[in-house]
This record gives sequence, C-alpha cells and structure tokens, in this order.
Amino acid sequence: MALSPAQETICNDTSRFRVAVTGRRFGKTHCAIRELARHAAQKEGAEVWYVSPSYRMSRQIVWDKLKNKLKDLKWVEKTNESEMSIRLKNSSRICLKGADSPDSLRGVGLDFLVMDEFQDIEPKAWTEVLRPTLSDKMGKAMFTGTPRGVGSWSHEMYTEAQDREDWGAHTFKTIDGGIVTQKEIEQAKNELDELTYLQEYEATFTTWRKSVAYNFDRQKHIQVYTGPKQELHIGMDFNVTPGTAVIAHIDHRLIHIYDEIHLEGTHTQEMCDVINNKYPGVKKIVYPDPACRQKRTSAGGKTDLSILQNNGFICKLRSSHTAIKDRVNALNTKLKNAANQIGILIDPKCKNLIKSLERLSYRDDSSIIDKDGHEHIFDACSYMVDYLYPVQTQYNNEPIERFTFRGGRF
Repeated sequence: MALSPAQETICNDTSRFRVAVTGRRFGKTHCAIRELARHAAQKEGAEVWYVSPSYRMSRQIVWDKLKNKLKDLKWVEKTNESEMSIRLKNSSRICLKGADSPDSLRGVGLDFLVMDEFQDIEPKAWTEVLRPTLSDKMGKAMFTGTPRGVGSWSHEMYTEAQDREDWGAHTFKTIDGGIVTQKEIEQAKNELDELTYLQEYEATFTTWRKSVAYNFDRQKHIQVYTGPKQELHIGMDFNVTPGTAVIAHIDHRLIHIYDEIHLEGTHTQEMCDVINNKYPGVKKIVYPDPACRQKRTSAGGKTDLSILQNNGFICKLRSSHTAIKDRVNALNTKLKNAANQIGILIDPKCKNLIKSLERLSYRDDSSIIDKDGHEHIFDACSYMVDYLYPVQTQYNNEPIERFTFRGGRF
C-alpha cells in the first residue's frame, strides 16, 4: 500500500524525535514497519527496536508483518522467533520488545526506536530506560499512538514536541490514513460515545476527566420508570460487603434501570432470595461477574453461578473478563454515543448507582480506577451493558505492500 499524504508527512520528517498522534486504524503499524526497515537498511550493524506496551502486543501487532515483509525483500540473514529479533544481511538487527519488562530494555545502544501505543506505556520506561539507549549513537525515536486526555503523558509529549528543537509533532484523523472509509467513520459515530469517538477517530485531546462514567448527566439520564416489570434484566456483582445488583427493563435497546439491590454482609443465596421475594413469578435474566464460575460467596461450597441457576435465574456471561477499559467504554457509549443518543435511563430511587456514576473516578494522572467502594454497583451495571452492547475492538490488518523512500525501493 502506497503511503497516504498524511503517512508521508510523518515518515519524511527528518527530526531526531517524532511524535505522531493519530486516530485508530490510521496506519501507524504501516509507518512503523517502514521506518524500522528504512533505518536498519541505511546503516550496517544498526540496532533498531520496536517497543509497545507489552511483549505480547508487539508480537500480535508487528512481528508477522515485519518478518514476512523483510523475507519478501530477501534482506533476512537470521530470524530468532523466541526473542523476536531479525538480523539482516548488512548485520543490522531489528528487535521487538515490551515495556512491561523494563529491565530487559537496558544496556543496549540504539540507532532507532519506535515506541508504539506510547500513551499506554509508563513514562519512566522512556525517561529512565529507553532515552539513555539513544545517547551514545545519537539515535532517533518515533512515538506513535492515539491521544489520551489533556494532562496525560501523550498530550505532554505532543505539546512539547511542537516547541522543542529537533522534535516533530504530527496529528491526523483516522480518515487521513486512507484506510478507513467515510461510511465506517459515520457508523462509528453511532456506536461509540462522544469522548471515545473524538479520541479514537478524530485524534482529539479532549479535556481530561477523572470521572469514570464521564457521560452520565443527571439532567439526561434520571427518569421515573412506570413501565412493565414482567422480565427482569439484572447486572450483578458478588461481594460479601456489599453485594450489588441493578434491575432493568429493556425496550428497543433502551435500558430502563428501575431498581437496585445493595446488601451488606451478604452472600449469593441471600441476593437470590431478596430478588425472588421482591419479584416473584417473573422471568429473570442475570448478567453476572464472569468470575462466578469459580467464585464462592456462600459457605455451602457451591459456585455463585450454580447458585444463580438453581434459583431459577437465566445466566448470561462471558467466558472471561472483558478488559476494564472496554467495559467502561461500553457503559459510557450506552449512556450517550457520539450521535448524542441516550441508551440508559435510571429511576431516581437507584441512589447507590447514581452515586457511583457520579463519584467513581480515576486516580490522579492515571487510568487506574480509585476503588473506594463505589465501584461495586458500577461493576454490576457494566457487566450487563458490556454483555448486551459491547464495544468491538478493531485491529488494523491491512496488507503491507511495497513503498519507496529516498535512496531506494523495498
């Protein structure tokens, strides 16, 4: 695939350090592979690294594409699968690493470095570990990723790169990459909440909000429910203190949450008894914590899942936990998507849920949720929403084709 004008702008920047903040599926992997190969080809015996947030991610995103591309070019002398390293015929070496093992990144002098998805890498991995590896060789670095909020490391790096000597700063929307169609962009507006859409597709640094449920608005989401209660949809989180559940009616994709359960010093059987006594003789569909297959909050030795099933609940759950970030995005998207459509209404008597949506927050300068007790009923609600209306994570799997750069074609 030929480089789009936006990709050319990034790749042709001669600054020693480049920061490229782009929309999702812009084609950053394509740019990264091109630059890794180019810098390895320009100098004999060059040491070139690709670093992502984890070793596993590096293998998933880049390894096969890079390896196959270099083999097609007949540049490869030796490949080490276990170490994810490729030695070229000019004695240069390209290695893939993960920032989740920072000690393994020390002690090597680098000629070129790509830090991909750098917004999810601990800043100290750059400042204390990787930056010194470039000093003796005056090596270069390229940072690629999607934006986080104003005040995050990605925003700080992008902002500083605009004013620092020998740094380049670039930001492009998803559509600028030439890979994703306008129709797909419009569809994303309806499937994602506004903040996620602006961040992931428009590459916008939105104002950093500590609130986890940043799309919750009392004026828009609180409404007395007077509809039917013949079929209960129940999100449930298992704890001894507290045990929590939210109870909802679903009407044409609109979730009406009209009741909640909040019990101190409880167990799963008591949760079932309370719900069955309060709503006898109706169909009950529960969306529990996936850990309920193994977890036990009762003294009887039965799993939480078996207790729910034995009490007549229809259980719908994933085989494993969704990533917290994806579950949070699913809930925020359902609260309000990028097209300003409201998907959840909450009865004012659900005071614990409302308090949780308003107060649950991230730790300062972090994407880690501050667990202060408000997270339990939030989890109960998000298990249900994530199962019914998940946000699908999409990966860019476009084929790597030939591209040119000054000094030759590969």
